[in-house]
Amino acid sequence: MAPFARLALVGLLSAVGAPAQQVPLDPQTAVQVNLRDDSPVTLLSAAMGESRVSPRGAALVIDLHMVLTLRNASPNRIHGVVLSVVSQEVAVGGKASVSEPSLNVGPGEAFPVRIDLQLMRPTQAAASPLVKVELDGVLFQNLTFFGPDKLHSQRTLTAWEMEAQRDREHLKRVLAQNGQEGLRRALLDIQARDEDRPRLDVRLVRRRSLSGAGVEAAGGVHSEQFAFLQFPNAPVEPVAGWADLSARGDVAQAAHIDVHNRSGKAVRYVELGWLVSDQNQQYMAASLPPSGPGLLLRPDQTARVDQDTELRFSRNGEPVSIRKMAGFVSQVEFTDGKVWVPSRQDLENASLLKVLAPSAEEQRLADIYLKKGIQAVVDELKKF
Repeated sequence: MAPFARLALVGLLSAVGAPAQQVPLDPQTAVQVNLRDDSPVTLLSAAMGESRVSPRGAALVIDLHMVLTLRNASPNRIHGVVLSVVSQEVAVGGKASVSEPSLNVGPGEAFPVRIDLQLMRPTQAAASPLVKVELDGVLFQNLTFFGPDKLHSQRTLTAWEMEAQRDREHLKRVLAQNGQEGLRRALLDIQARDEDRPRLDVRLVRRRSLSGAGVEAAGGVHSEQFAFLQFPNAPVEPVAGWADLSARGDVAQAAHIDVHNRSGKAVRYVELGWLVSDQNQQYMAASLPPSGPGLLLRPDQTARVDQDTELRFSRNGEPVSIRKMAGFVSQVEFTDGKVWVPSRQDLENASLLKVLAPSAEEQRLADIYLKKGIQAVVDELKKF
């Protein structure tokens, strides 16, 4: 460690010893951006903005509000980036990540990555730097990937890119068939879908048994079966599933879904959407990823997907009683790294557009329309 960095940090810790005092972060000493020599992106600048650090008991609370300007140092176009942001490896609240999907950055071009996070770090563990930022992955236009992938960034970025390609093609068809006015209506529909979709407050907590004395006194628990939405071209299909519901219906846990690989390729990851309905409407509640990293679903095999957390459902602070549950395959990753996501027709036929949030690409293009107008969206679609 350089002497200047050590002395600066000592001064910082002395300052935060004062009650409730917030201290601005110095990018030269508090945040370290580590990029490998062979990284496809290089750091041009780091602006700290209103980043602060303050004491809270035996911990430091680090509020990061910074912008990194990166440059594409590769010969390929970049379509996605994930950064890991770490203040302490083992402390609660010490790790986070920042994802930038739907990029289209050419060789030599610069692009910003905004980091707005709050991290915790034990005071006694404080040493310069307070925060380390590292590259976890870069996805290129041809779907090749670079990075350590500690956060499964390749799968995440690839799925987002597949959704982006799907939704751009949909909007291009709308433009070709109905002109700019049709495209404008489609962009307004994206905004309306996001505003009108039914929302449910879902709190995920560490799994506990629903058979405790309090629950039994309230009427015990029961097992509720899943109904399934089937997509004709999905490589994996759900075949059976259930979850335990509390008597009041506002708590669910121990969800199990059996999935069958009907494709000719081995699968290493399956994600399912979990839909719940009260007496009035349907909501998107959660996703059901595999419970462990060891999934290997060979062709014509069946495996079980489990949910290890407990879900508590409420709306406007009041418990919501769940009457029905449904599931659908939302993502599949094969062992060769390729990813499947539902087609636009799958989503429309299953009426899922009413309950799912718009994709990151849909939101990006709708935002361009709001800020710059319809011609800017047309020009953006032409870039792909």
